[in-house]
Amino acid sequence: MEVGVQLVGILLRVLNFLLAPLFWLRARDNRRLPPATNPILLKSASELASAIRNGEITSEELVTIYINRVKEVNPFLNAVVEERYGAAIDDAKAIDRLIEDAKKDGSFEQLIKDKPLLGVPFTVKESCSLAGMSNSVGCLENAGRRATTDGGVVSLVKKAGAIPLLVSNTPELCLGWETTNLLRGTTNNPYCLNRTPGGSSGGEGALLACGASPFSVASDIAGSIRLPAAFCGVFGHKPTPGIISIEGHIPTLSDESFPKFLTVGPMTRRADDLPLLMNIMAGDNKSLLRLDQPVDMKKVKVLYMHEATDSIALLRVDKCINDAIKSAVKYLEKECGCTVSEEKFKDLEDSVEISISVFFSMKDIPNLLQDPANPKRDKSLIVELIKYAFGGGSRSLQGLSFSLINTTHLFIPESRQGYYNGKANKLREQMQRVLGENGVLIYPVFVEQAHQHQSVFLKASGVMYTMVFNILGMPATAVPLGLYRGLPVGLQVIAAPNQDRLCLAVAKQLEVGFGGWKPPQ
Repeated sequence: MEVGVQLVGILLRVLNFLLAPLFWLRARDNRRLPPATNPILLKSASELASAIRNGEITSEELVTIYINRVKEVNPFLNAVVEERYGAAIDDAKAIDRLIEDAKKDGSFEQLIKDKPLLGVPFTVKESCSLAGMSNSVGCLENAGRRATTDGGVVSLVKKAGAIPLLVSNTPELCLGWETTNLLRGTTNNPYCLNRTPGGSSGGEGALLACGASPFSVASDIAGSIRLPAAFCGVFGHKPTPGIISIEGHIPTLSDESFPKFLTVGPMTRRADDLPLLMNIMAGDNKSLLRLDQPVDMKKVKVLYMHEATDSIALLRVDKCINDAIKSAVKYLEKECGCTVSEEKFKDLEDSVEISISVFFSMKDIPNLLQDPANPKRDKSLIVELIKYAFGGGSRSLQGLSFSLINTTHLFIPESRQGYYNGKANKLREQMQRVLGENGVLIYPVFVEQAHQHQSVFLKASGVMYTMVFNILGMPATAVPLGLYRGLPVGLQVIAAPNQDRLCLAVAKQLEVGFGGWKPPQ
């Protein structure tokens, strides 16, 4: 481990220990969310689509139920950036008429074949672009900006018959792992309002977890789907890059590596919905993933690691997460017939250096210190931090922290960046070879459960467990394994590129064994 990274890590661990009582004292919100009492809110997107097809409920009734649920919980969560409730009800009424007409003229079977999500509502991470809706992505200077067109995936999901309800909150330009910004404020975790839902898809995670959305269109560049999924007890899949369109995503970079790191994908409450949504989101590329091909679990090779390293500079993985991994592996071996081995990918211990060196070597990374009045001049980071402390800043604390990392590269010498790029290539080749076409790795998503607001800065090293797989271009699914002391516990399932079907199949088996999503109590 690089000396600079070690020193930063040790400093953060010390501060995390010393400031823990302060974060605990600041956590004074004892409110609880109203429970989801309508059983329709507990159903999967697939079940809801079936209910509409079978005439058990109209799309207008379903959309209205979800709108009322969002209105009920959002005052507690602060997850909604902008809604289109009136337009969504109009869309639902039009779909109900379409269904009625199709049943009369004999075209109903073709209609539901073409539109497998017909009449089902969904929600969209603001950065993924929903036409006519806010597209500011938490930036003060972008306030009032709207998406002129649907993002590529949003367009495909709408084409499949689903109805968008709203766009949800993100960190500033998605550059953070807690969902907060100066424009829209902070989003809360539905299991404990004192804690973060994670980021950058935290608004989606929060809405899903409390039954306010059947499924989400989200994005992941450094754990942005998987971290909120784990913190909010739902499923989230980071697809193999290059399969699903990232068109319309904000921000975007011109660097050729950017599409290898950023993916757009689904977040759901039920594992059954993941293959359906992946087939829709992949569009013409869906055949590359063979998601409809059954997975024989007895032929699946399960590798597992409890943590990347025991370095004194990095936070250790909590016991409840280690226990969840042990239980999951045991279940897959005993109940599903999988072959199990505790494989050690030693180079994962350098995940921080690999991730920072490769990611920050991209060009056109947003410069949050650039002066809009004089683009050739950068503002002082120190001055901006002082302004923020006195409530006069134009950047969030997360944005300024991102700028600090971008500037310092965590003190990794420039001369070593080529070494870590090479190490990333070596690790990618090794993992692809070992996992092959039938292997998965069970691994933590983060070092602990959802933490108190703003303590993310002291726990940032935990993101090494997700970000490295963006760098390596491997698919990964966050899977809930129940609750511990009232908070969700999750792990991730990783596979070789284009083997997303293995991640989803294992996620489904773990849902069968451990119950999957459990609503906030």
